[in-house]
Amino acid sequence: MSDGTEAAGHTGAEFAGLVKGMLEALGEDPERDGLLKTPERVEKSLRWLTRGYALSVQDAVGDAIFDEDHHNMVIVKDIEMYSMCEHHMLPFFGKVHVAYIPNGKIVGLSKLPRVVEIFARRLQVQERLTEQIARALMDVLEPQGVGVVIEAAHLCMMMRGVEKQNSRTITSAMKGVFLSDLGAREEFLRLVRGRD
Repeated sequence: MSDGTEAAGHTGAEFAGLVKGMLEALGEDPERDGLLKTPERVEKSLRWLTRGYALSVQDAVGDAIFDEDHHNMVIVKDIEMYSMCEHHMLPFFGKVHVAYIPNGKIVGLSKLPRVVEIFARRLQVQERLTEQIARALMDVLEPQGVGVVIEAAHLCMMMRGVEKQNSRTITSAMKGVFLSDLGAREEFLRLVRGRD
C-alpha cells in the first residue's frame, strides 16, 4: 500500500490535472481566480478523505492489547464518523457504536475509534463499513463477540436524488455472542439507545 502521496500511479500534478479536466467538462473555467488552486486543493482533500487505504488495523492497535480477566461488555458509543459514498463520492457521516465482550484480552479504548477511522476513510458503502469494523475487531481481539451499529446521514440522499433531509440509515453487524445470545444483543442495543 502506498503512503498516500500517489494513487493508481498518478502523481499530485497528474491528479490535479484530472480535476482541472473535470472542471472544464462541467463548463467551468479553471483559470478564473476562484478556481486557480482548486485542482490542487481537491487532490489534497481527496487524499486526506481516503487516507484509510494506507492504514492497517495492526498498526493502529499496535501493542495496546492487554491480558485482563474481564468478561463483561465494553462499549464505546457515539464515535464520530465521516466517510465517502463510493457510488457518488459524496460524504456520509454519523455515529458508530462499538461493543465487545473480552475473552481474556482488552484493548486500549482509543484504539476502537482508530479502527473505525481506518475503514471510514475509504470509498465506502455503510453496510460494508459496519461489517469491516466488526470483522477487524473479531480478528484482532479474538473476543467472545463484537457488536457494531452505525447511524449515518448520506448527502447522496439529501442533496440529490430523493432529497430527503431527515433520513438516517442504521446498519448493524453482530459477531460471536452478540449473534448467538439474544440477551447480550439486547443489552448492547439498549445501552446504545441510552436507556438503562
